[in-house]
Order: sequence, then structure tokens, then C-alpha cells
Amino acid sequence: MTRAAAPRAAAALLACAAPAAAQEAPEIVVTGRGLDAAPGDRTAAAVEIGRERLTANAAQRLESVLADAAGLQQFRRSDSRSANPTSQGITLRGLGGNAASRALLILDGVPQADPFGGWVAFPAYAADRLASVRVTRGAGGGALGAGALAGTVELDSAGADPLPAARLSYGSRNALDAGGGVGFANAGGFATLSGAYARGDGFVPVERAARGPADRPAPYKQWSAAARAVVRAGDATELQANVAAFDDRRERGTAFTDNRSRGADASLRAVGRGRWRWSALAYLQARDFASRFAAVGAGRAAATPTLDQYSTPSTGLGARAEVEPPLPAGLRLRLGADVRDVSGTTNERYTFVAGAPTRVRRAGGAQRTTGLFADGAAEAGPLTASLAARVDRWAIRDGALLERPLAGGPAITDARFPDRDGTEGTGRAGLAWRVAAPVTLRAAAYTAWRLPTLNELYRPFRVGADAVAANADLRPERVRGYEGGVTLTPLPSVTMNATVFRNRLARAVVNVTEGRGPGNFPGVGFVAANGAYRVRRNVDAVDARGFELDAAWRPAAGPLGASLSWSRTSARVEGSGAAAPLDGLRPAQVPRNQLSATLDARAASAAAALTLRRVSGQWDDDANTRRLAPATTLDAYAALPLTRHLSVEARAENLFDAVVEAASLGTDAAERATPRTIWLGLRFRPR
Repeated sequence: MTRAAAPRAAAALLACAAPAAAQEAPEIVVTGRGLDAAPGDRTAAAVEIGRERLTANAAQRLESVLADAAGLQQFRRSDSRSANPTSQGITLRGLGGNAASRALLILDGVPQADPFGGWVAFPAYAADRLASVRVTRGAGGGALGAGALAGTVELDSAGADPLPAARLSYGSRNALDAGGGVGFANAGGFATLSGAYARGDGFVPVERAARGPADRPAPYKQWSAAARAVVRAGDATELQANVAAFDDRRERGTAFTDNRSRGADASLRAVGRGRWRWSALAYLQARDFASRFAAVGAGRAAATPTLDQYSTPSTGLGARAEVEPPLPAGLRLRLGADVRDVSGTTNERYTFVAGAPTRVRRAGGAQRTTGLFADGAAEAGPLTASLAARVDRWAIRDGALLERPLAGGPAITDARFPDRDGTEGTGRAGLAWRVAAPVTLRAAAYTAWRLPTLNELYRPFRVGADAVAANADLRPERVRGYEGGVTLTPLPSVTMNATVFRNRLARAVVNVTEGRGPGNFPGVGFVAANGAYRVRRNVDAVDARGFELDAAWRPAAGPLGASLSWSRTSARVEGSGAAAPLDGLRPAQVPRNQLSATLDARAASAAAALTLRRVSGQWDDDANTRRLAPATTLDAYAALPLTRHLSVEARAENLFDAVVEAASLGTDAAERATPRTIWLGLRFRPR
């Protein structure tokens, strides 16, 4: 399904009226999406993932499907059943270095990153709740919002057409995976209600040869629900409303490592499709996160608590309004403004003595970004040109860090950080030239920026024996880049896109190693002998250059199809001062090569797919001392109809049980991602 045809659900909290068109508006067709995609999108390097792929994949998880766009990665290789949620930021094109997202994820126009930490709560998004996914590599500009340093990931909610439906699967390690929904539609609109549930006893994250008595399986339990309504509100106006909630509980494979994420969203969007096209959106996000951390002793004999992050409430409020004036054929212009306000506070107990905390910490603040944008495109014969610009005003306020003894007495730390503000101007220009029917050349240049998260600014944290200090003086990151590419369609059934790029991320926020334990260090306290002390710093830059290839074979007739995505990236840190030891090194968690290839077959209601993925070695730390080995996995999916409405599904993740190292544990041990997981289930669709 193409982006223009895919239903796009609304998530908004505000409706807006537009003046009546001077001429009689055409009758509206209720779609559930926002304004039409601009022709200028043809100048970008984009990957479309359709609904068939979203519903027919081995993991049935959004983060797994996103790997179809090579180069898009999370900070760590593990998925949302075993990873720490704070490690699940997403990025593109090798612009990694920490776990905050450098790609902008939006659902029906609403930014989705956690307001406090910038990570992504993947269990909130059931893959079969979506109509399509569009991944655009390269910095974004114009109407999508600030923060798209490395690219954008646009999720469009499904409409009522695929519903009702239900699925239930049982898998390895006593796992359950269920989901379903109902939909209602008529000429005036539609409504949907959907839910998903997953649980499992989990696997032991540490490989058998390195395990000790402290290691145990890492169970998980997750649910999500969403309701949306799309209704006609006049001859050319559509109202779209969405509410959603989720709860996510995981353990990390030892005692004292459980965590919980939960949240609720509400949004409302009004879209006018008359002579003057317009859209108005508002939204509310509420999140809370809790996590405990542990240190594992020699021989992995026992785990002891080191930190209890018992509550991290945060909120995100935002709105956007945009308008497209009527212009001559071949011209498009979108003008608008947006605002996003986030606030959050972490509450923690730390410095454990004999298994009990002795201190408490409270840290957090608030941020606001207000932007004006213009996004235009022009078509003239074989040429398409796009030009987008933004001006953003940002403010950081109410930053504070309070640390005190639990037993009472004077504060250990009572810091109030100065409020700051600034202005950032960014833009994007692109050109596409259809040289001949099967050949289109593309070129683009862009700038973008990202404000450090509240988590990066104010919250120190620990991972095992390692500790990282926050830095309230972090400055916004800024990227400049350019790319060139070619789109080939040598046959109606074959499409190939190749892109070369170079991006330079100035003032990149990186966790910089500045000492090793044992000892006491500023901002974190004691670090054990096998631990590293790091500080969040703005390094001079991360320079990334590379090549991307996406290809697809989709015959109009016949059951077979295939797709391929390959990304090769050379990324290097430029560092001076405290970060001088990192100069010339590769950013943490950035592989040189990523490959995803899928062969699928469909006949009537039957379907099958094999997906091969390869990721090269990468460094787990900024100093390039802890290497994670390359990994190759094979996933399999098959569905066979039993009746007209009922199908049996078989799924296999990591079929050959390859060891996919997700994190170094500081010794010879490594944490692994999902091992071989087999599923058998049923899918029901009454129509």
C-alpha cells in the first residue's frame, strides 16, 4: 500500500475550523490520514513497509520489521522483550553514540519518543495495528518537526478495513502472543478498537559458558490497547481522534533488574481537504518508568542492588497547525507552526549498603520547542524540486538535581541549573530528475538539530559496574549532510534505489570514558574495580559516510517476491579536550554493514517468508575496547488456511540459534539477544 493511499490515523486533542472555500468543496472521502504527501518526497531516500509485511513476520514486533530498512538501528541489538527500555532509541546512518533517538518517530503525526529520555516504547505499537511504515533516511525538515537528525520513521494507523481480526500464538519458553481488533465503518467515517498481549518466561541473557548462580531467565509481560474514530465533519472536513495505553514489564536476567514502563496518549486532529487544505493537531502523552539495577560479583555468583529508579513520570504536550494554499498545477506549499513541551523527573534510591539504599535522588526539568516551517515543492516535466525551512526557538528550564540521605540531614547535592534558550534555523533542499522512464536521479542537502533530553542533561545512571554522569551544560546537536542517489525500474516488477551520503553531526552527545574504578567519581560516587566512569559530553563531531541499496522484485502476477536492503557506513568520532582519546574511533553500537533480505510467497490465503539478516561487528563502548561479534540470523514465517476465515501460523525467530551479542558485561561474558524462538498459532478473520 502506498503512503498516499494508506489510512493515517489521527492522534490529536484539538480541533480547528477553517473558513469555507470560495468555491464549493468536493465531497470528502474519509481516510483517517493527514494531508497528502508532498511531491518533494520523491527527492528523499525512503523505504516503504506495507501492511502485508507488518502482519507476516516472524517476531510480530515493530522493531523487528523496522530492520527491513538497513541502517535503521536501536542502540542495542536486543528487542523489547529483553532489552532495557532505556536502550531502545533509534537512529540511522551511523549517527549513534548513546541511546537517545536521533531519528524522529511519529505516529499519525504525533512524536513518539519518551518525553524524558528519548527512547521508544516499542510494546506500545502492535505491528498489525498499522497500515504502513515509511522510513526516510537523512535529516528531515519542514512540517514533520524538530529532532530528525538522522531521518524520520512515519507510522500510519490502519483503518477499519482489515478488521475484525484476531490472532493467538504459543511459543518457546512458555510464551503467549495475542492480539485483535474490531472495526466499524459507514459513509460518515469509521472506528476501531484493538488490543495486544504478550508474555513469556524469557531466556537467560548470558551465554551458558559464562553463567553463574546469579543468572536466570528474563521474563516479560506486555499489553497495549488503542481506540480511534474518524468522522466526517462537513463537506470537506474530517475529525480524527485517538487514545492509547500500554504497560510493559521486563526483567534483565538477575535479581534486582526488573523494570516497568507504562503510558497513555490522547490526540485529536482536524483535516480540511477543500480548496485550501489544512490540518490542526494537538496531543497529550503521559509516561512513567521504573527500573532497578544490580552489580554481579566475581564468578557471577550473586547480584546486589545498586540503584532503584522507582518512578520517572513525564509528560509531553504539543500542537501543530498547517495550511496549503491553492496554487497552480505543479506547485505545492505547506506553511505552519508547531510547539512541543516536555517535562519529567527521575526519583531514585541509591548507594546501597547491606542491600538497603542510603540515599535518594530527584532530578529533572522541562523543555519547550516552538517552530515555524515552510515546505514547498515544484514539478516541471521530468524535474521535481523541494525546499523546506524551519526556525525553532528552544528553552530549557527548571533543571534541578537533589541528593540527600534517606535517614535525614542536609542535602548532599542541591543544584539548580540556569535556564537556557536559543534559536536554530534548519532546512532541506532536494532535486529529482527523471532522466528516462526507468531512471531517476536524486540529490539533497540538509541541516537539522536535536535538543539533549532531560535524561542526558540531569540523570546519572549505571549499567552493571559502569557509571555515567549527567551534564547539565550539554548543547544542542546539529547535523549537516548531503546525499545523491539513483532510482532504477528496469522492469515493471523491479525497483532499485542506491544512495551515497555524508553526514557530520556537530556537538554529538557521547558517553566519554574519563576514569576506571575502583574509586569515587563526581556525579556518580563509587565505581567498582571492573567498572568504567563516563561523562556525557559534546564531542566535536561524528562524521558518517556510506552507501545504501534497496531493491525489490514484485511481479504483478505470480506468488513470489523478494526484497533486499543493505547499508554500509564508515563513521568516526572527532574529539578534543576530554574526548581527545576518542578521536578517530568508531561511535559505540554502530556496525559497518547491515543487511536484510526477504523472499516471500503468497497464494490465495497462504503465505510464507524467509528473512536473512546480517550485522557486522560493532563496539559496545566509546573507547572501542569491548567488541560485539558479527551475527547472521534467519527468520521464517508460514500461514496456511484451515477454513475460509481461519489460518494456522508457524513462525521461527533466529531459526539456527545464532548468538547475537547485545552488550558486553565487562568480563569475558556477553549479553545475547533473542535465541531461537518457535511459535505456532491461529489467525481468525471473519470476512
